[in-house]
Amino acid sequence: MVSIFSLIFILIGGVASGLLSSVASMASLASYPVLLAVGIPPVYANVTSDAALIWTSIGSTISSTKELKGHWHQVAFYSIFTIVGSLIGCRLLLAFPSSVFEKVVPIFIAGSGVLVIVSGKHHSLEPHKRPLWQEIFYIAALLGMGVYTGYFGAAGGVIVLVLLTYITDEKFIVVNAIKNVICGLANLVALIVFIFTSRIYWLQAIPLAIGMFIGGYLGMDILRKVPAKYVRIFIATLAFIQAGYFFYKAYML
Repeated sequence: MVSIFSLIFILIGGVASGLLSSVASMASLASYPVLLAVGIPPVYANVTSDAALIWTSIGSTISSTKELKGHWHQVAFYSIFTIVGSLIGCRLLLAFPSSVFEKVVPIFIAGSGVLVIVSGKHHSLEPHKRPLWQEIFYIAALLGMGVYTGYFGAAGGVIVLVLLTYITDEKFIVVNAIKNVICGLANLVALIVFIFTSRIYWLQAIPLAIGMFIGGYLGMDILRKVPAKYVRIFIATLAFIQAGYFFYKAYML
């Protein structure tokens, strides 16, 4: 039986996680340790966190209808590739242990932190002016990120954010809103797969989801008020912290 204090603790953790997800694509920095703290085993804490995570995307999507106006065709197009990739990633996770990828992940995440900062200085060409090979590369990269989300997932949203920054010529807040939707759809696919293949602690997932919805909704308001430059620095800092954690876990333990 879960105590009322544990449920409140999870709810607060969910709000923090939703804020981190909508602003910096780093939900697991809050949700994962919160679930561990209430006694959920590590492997199931990760799955339970994913079960609640889609509510962050719902909250942030409702809050960012202004930014998403006129961009739903982009959302639909990009989502196709991340959803297909997520299905492939889930299938790989069932066939191979995630430990196969653990030693590469820290480098991957640290690189994404660097790219978040660098991408703020680029000047994207309008889509119709880019060469075909570049378009194909970006789409293939989105498919690859869908696979990564379904298979491992850590900081996947950050890398999707970087890709969308290069693919589109939209403002940072619009790109972030698009990212929240397509990552949410990829996570939804992963959740459906995990419902039938793993165990989800639903009693803990519900308050976490409520908190994530609130945090996801509030996160977009924060993004409207904070200059993109500082948001990028914040995201990069969290990416480096998470990379350090996975580096320690993969190489030092």
